[in-house]
Amino acid sequence: QVQLVESGGGLVQAGASLRLSCATSGRTFSTYAMGWFRQAPGKEREIVAAISASGRNTYYPDSVKGRFTISRDNAKNTLYLQMNSLKPEDTAVYRCAATASWRSDSVFTRTVDFGSWGQGTQVTVSS
Repeated sequence: QVQLVESGGGLVQAGASLRLSCATSGRTFSTYAMGWFRQAPGKEREIVAAISASGRNTYYPDSVKGRFTISRDNAKNTLYLQMNSLKPEDTAVYRCAATASWRSDSVFTRTVDFGSWGQGTQVTVSS
């Protein structure tokens, strides 16, 4: 399994931006499809973005579409989540996740699809 470490969370005001990073171990990052999930207190974990191993395909739920952008740098073994126009309802612990994918253009969106998870980084958006 790949090791994942998130960074970049923090406390910001509504309308601000943050960029989360997910550093990964190993030299096979380019063979993993990746995702960003979040979980707020009392709520279920939900996906906020996903990207294929190739980087060519992405997925966003309607709640973040147009505000969040997922990207990856396979040379740096790093996944990113650019979050713009943040809202108080975006407050949550954000975790990155990885799944080995032999289909380089496949995107995965379910929690059960992912076998490796980071510890998470807190994002708090004040109104």
